[in-house]
Amino acid sequence: MPSLFNSSAAVTDYLYPSIQPISYSQQQPLIHYLIAATLFAVYGGQVCPLLESITWWQLFIPLLLIYLLRLPLIGFIHKVEYQKRVSAQFYLDIGLFLLAAAGLVGANLYLYDAPWHSNMKVLFGMMMLGTFVSVDLALQQEKQLAYELIEARRELEVGQQASSFVQKFALMAGVLVVSISLVLFLVVNKDLEWLLVEGVKLSPEQARNSILKEFAFITVVILAYALLIIWRYASNMSMYLKFENNVLQQVAEGNLMVRVPVASQDEFGTMAQGTNAMVESLYAAQNGLKETRDATIVALASLAEARDNETGAHIQRAQLYVKVLAEHLSQHPTHSDYLDVETIDLIYKAAPLHDIGKVGIPDSILLKPGKLTDDEFVIMKTHAQIGADALQQAIESVSENAFLRHAQDIAVNHHEKWDGSGYPQGKQGDDIPLSARLMALADVYDALISQRVYKPAFSHDKAKEIILEGSGKHFDPDVIDAFVACEDAFVEIARNLKDEH
Repeated sequence: MPSLFNSSAAVTDYLYPSIQPISYSQQQPLIHYLIAATLFAVYGGQVCPLLESITWWQLFIPLLLIYLLRLPLIGFIHKVEYQKRVSAQFYLDIGLFLLAAAGLVGANLYLYDAPWHSNMKVLFGMMMLGTFVSVDLALQQEKQLAYELIEARRELEVGQQASSFVQKFALMAGVLVVSISLVLFLVVNKDLEWLLVEGVKLSPEQARNSILKEFAFITVVILAYALLIIWRYASNMSMYLKFENNVLQQVAEGNLMVRVPVASQDEFGTMAQGTNAMVESLYAAQNGLKETRDATIVALASLAEARDNETGAHIQRAQLYVKVLAEHLSQHPTHSDYLDVETIDLIYKAAPLHDIGKVGIPDSILLKPGKLTDDEFVIMKTHAQIGADALQQAIESVSENAFLRHAQDIAVNHHEKWDGSGYPQGKQGDDIPLSARLMALADVYDALISQRVYKPAFSHDKAKEIILEGSGKHFDPDVIDAFVACEDAFVEIARNLKDEH
């Protein structure tokens, strides 16, 4: 399946117009480490004699050194492949906290010969803080990585062994529950030992207040970290869903040149791949239908022109004239809103059907080598309505189809004139669809420069003179201005597709 990032830059820009890249501050890990150190210093002294005996800056220096050790290691991790980057950072942060805990336990044993339960509390407390910090930093890095992948026009590979977002969230929820339970158990056990074994002389009210403060402190810390991590998970999930919804919305509006970035190796990555496969399939099917439509147009137009063997490459030339005029008028303030890229393409594709109604004109009139009588000309003029009626039957047999509407507008109106003297309905001015006004000039110009049994081929200058005389009468003045601006392109088209007699 073709990757989004093999597409043009314009497609990528169009894909995420409402999503702004995030900025991952390099100070966030330092803030996390400092907060963890502060929390440990505030509470750790109650369970660890070492922490109780040293000043705050003596605790911060080793933790700062641990953070400084993180900097070069993070630089190395950012050079590894995208697939392993987030997990590598997670294990690095966990490892650094374990290293800090091991240092504190070692110092505790060496200086104070601390009992095993004190060391286990230090180890568990540091491990718990390390887990919270590591998970939060990893989730931030995951979001940053998603935008880096988009900017680098890369996609992650999602294999059969892909990780699971649901499982990771469930595991983290389990860790939170177990952590809260263990911490509260240790606190209760410590407070009971403090009151019963050590025989602290406090009044019941003082003991109650002391225990409640300790419980409140621990509860606030754990809940704050838990809510932060849950919010990070929700934020990342929202990002992936936003990627998905943006693409689905574009597809619903008819734009199949979009893809969902595969920026994770979990359910969202699998979902993105599935959506991209669906869009690719729709795009291929749509292209197949367009190719079939275009081939049918050529066949129908050729069928009509085959009965009028003097027109040669008229279809191709007129089609290109119309496109040149439309592209120029797309810069005109009056017509720019209507003539967008899609509309111009539809008009260009529909132009060959302008004379499809000629299939309903008798050969005696259509192939007459001389000038038509008045009665014959009346019959000839019916080809515009015949073509429109045939296209109306096609329109009624399908759902709303912009291409058929443009084709019908051109077929029935391309002989209308700006001043209202045309046929079949005598429309005038802006009542004539712009596509038909473009076709009118293209059709007349090509008839003028082409040889017919009743006239020689005129030069470009002669044809231009006749067309300019029709400004405000036969032709829309804006279309005339576009013709004058693009006349070199008309000459080039006529030369490249010149009739061979």
